[in-house]
Amino acid sequence: MRTTRLHQLKLAAALLCALTAGTALGQATPATGSAPATGTAPANPGSGFLPPASSNANVVDAIRVVVNDEVITRNEVTNRVAQIVQRMRAQNAQLPPQADLERQVIEAMIVERAQVQLAKEMGVRVDDRMLDAAIGRIAQDQKLSVQEMRNQMEKEGMAFAAFREEIRSEIMMQRLREHEVDSKIQVSDAEVDTFLAAEKAAAADRIEVDIAQILVGIPANATPEQIAARRARADEVQRQLRTGADFAKVAATYSDSGDALKGGAIGWREADRLPPIFTNELRKLSAGQVTPVIKTNVGFYILKLVDKRSLASAAAQEQAVVQQTRARHILMKATPTMPAAEVKRKLEEIKARIDSKAATFEDMARQNSQDNGSVSKGGDLGWLYPGDVMPEFETAMAALKPNELSGVVETPFGFHLIQVLERKSEDVTAQKERNRARQVIRERKLGEAFEDWAREVRDRAYVEYREEG
Repeated sequence: MRTTRLHQLKLAAALLCALTAGTALGQATPATGSAPATGTAPANPGSGFLPPASSNANVVDAIRVVVNDEVITRNEVTNRVAQIVQRMRAQNAQLPPQADLERQVIEAMIVERAQVQLAKEMGVRVDDRMLDAAIGRIAQDQKLSVQEMRNQMEKEGMAFAAFREEIRSEIMMQRLREHEVDSKIQVSDAEVDTFLAAEKAAAADRIEVDIAQILVGIPANATPEQIAARRARADEVQRQLRTGADFAKVAATYSDSGDALKGGAIGWREADRLPPIFTNELRKLSAGQVTPVIKTNVGFYILKLVDKRSLASAAAQEQAVVQQTRARHILMKATPTMPAAEVKRKLEEIKARIDSKAATFEDMARQNSQDNGSVSKGGDLGWLYPGDVMPEFETAMAALKPNELSGVVETPFGFHLIQVLERKSEDVTAQKERNRARQVIRERKLGEAFEDWAREVRDRAYVEYREEG
């Protein structure tokens, strides 16, 4: 495995978290107990888990940071720094000074630990079975078995147990973010109408930009003096950039954004998907230039335009036509008193009665189907779009002609008899455009909302730094 393989696995893991995150928090109940201590709470070294600050300095490991009721150790920081250095060297990126790199790593670990703690408090759980399945998909994406992936990771010096726990934490954080941020973003029809009208007016000027960012954050409830100090820091960052400093190195040194240790790289984005205040400044730049300092409620941003390219206008997009199917089904589920073999036999008998005209599909559905949503309608599911039903169901349905009755089809919901009633094609170009516009607006709102939320979680956490001994 090349030296970048471990980084590839991490990227695959991050992608997996986005794909596997879902409904866990929908069933979660907040844990009882007190809220995390604030960042100004006094240390109490003589109580709870906290050892006295004057503990024996010859211990194998040492506490670097206390985050609420947990610790980050010196070895954890050292290992994370080593991973970052390995990745940056593999990318031929300039390394920031060691002290700045370590400070950024510690801050990232504090943010992660605070979010994982909040996820636990809110009842988010990722059990071993779910974790094993997630890691199996990561390995599959890398075209490796889990054991092969484990062997190659351990050759590169990373313990597989540590990797498992990192993936568990990543999934927990992603689900927490979806519950706390994503689910609260609302986009109105009026916003979609306004967006599409503006896009149509500027269709010839649509671009995609490759950008990187540096954020000098503003603390929550900051005083005017604090805001002025952060502005001065941002101005100093911009001065360094304008005199030729490497953007990635400066980002890794100064940026408060979660992508600081990636040199601030964001990658390609449609300009329309960025906040308008960013887009307006980026449109003025040529590749390689940086924006002035941009103030938002989160902090002070400096963006670098790495590259840009034109996009085809929305009006020039291909027409989107999909086939809809109107179908009905009879669903029966296996139970301890009626095993799967008996359920299939029963459905085969029902099919024989319908085929022989001894009974109607509607009557058999009303008498036997266990789908509460369709049983009163004789099993009618209405018009279905591609992707509306389970893949096994959709595959069987696609193979049927109108009025044809399927054999017994098994899905995770149980066993089905399926009948297609009719099909039609529908032009969904307009709806597709509205869905795209809604997603663009969501992404605009989500970026700043996430930064704001992450800052609040960080600011609520009790954090105590321990000096190196």
